[in-house]
Amino acid sequence: MIMKTYVRPMGWWWLHNPFYRWYMVRESSCIVITAYAVILLWGLMCLVEGRLAFDAWRESLASPWAVGFHLVALPLVTYHSWTWFKVMPKTLPFISIAGRRLADRTIIVSGVVAAIAASILVFLAIFVSVPRISP
Repeated sequence: MIMKTYVRPMGWWWLHNPFYRWYMVRESSCIVITAYAVILLWGLMCLVEGRLAFDAWRESLASPWAVGFHLVALPLVTYHSWTWFKVMPKTLPFISIAGRRLADRTIIVSGVVAAIAASILVFLAIFVSVPRISP
């Protein structure tokens, strides 16, 4: 008697549970994040090549395709970042104040506030230090 080995079907398994759907969105967002990193590295290479190359790169970012890509990338990167903030309480060592463990929500909110504050500081540092170039 020959018995067949059971082969578990694996196609589209993640569509049956909302948790897995959001997990797959998060994991597939790394493709967009990688593409965005390549775009930024390309801009850095153009900056090294000179003003004409850098201006051409900046002009290419104004194309409808580039704008569309950025409109897709923004929510995906935001969601990806949010999931990393949500995992912070699980990865940090226990933080206790006055003998009580810090709540998970406090840790998440603190991380988000720190990231926003750091982003604002970097933006202000760049905005203040870059001289205005008149066309």
